[in-house]
Amino acid sequence: MSNVATSKNKTKLSPAERSELRAEAHGLKPIVIIGEAGLTASVKKEIAASLDAHGLIKVRVFGDDREARIAMYEEICAELDAEPIQHIGKLLVLYRPKLDGVKETKFVKRGKGLREVTIVKPSASGTKKPSVSKVLVKGNERVTQGGNIKRAKPRQKSVKKSVA
Repeated sequence: MSNVATSKNKTKLSPAERSELRAEAHGLKPIVIIGEAGLTASVKKEIAASLDAHGLIKVRVFGDDREARIAMYEEICAELDAEPIQHIGKLLVLYRPKLDGVKETKFVKRGKGLREVTIVKPSASGTKKPSVSKVLVKGNERVTQGGNIKRAKPRQKSVKKSVA
């Protein structure tokens, strides 16, 4: 698997990060299953969509040839810019950082005024197109990582500074 580490991946994971991802993947169920036809274009497309939606996925490969599974694992990682996390038997664990769910576009005003924010939410199933909506956000509101709008809390004032 040394060929995988030297591929065109932009992110190089440390052993500690890889260990954390292995622990996180332990409870996951395989999302994509590679059957008799092998690694086809549609399977690669499904793996890419799953990586975009979830970031960390498990792939099950049906087939008894270990060398073929290793070749598939390396090919997936090289073509989809995914990081190899773990290969146990017929299970492959892959990681690619998720796409940002919230993108801020143009600002109407800086500071306390209104600003237009584009919110991109992936579909629940991961197979459909993500939903895109443009929302006006007030100065005292923020967009959470999940794409919800929350009102910012007022800053706490120091009791010591107000007495002195």
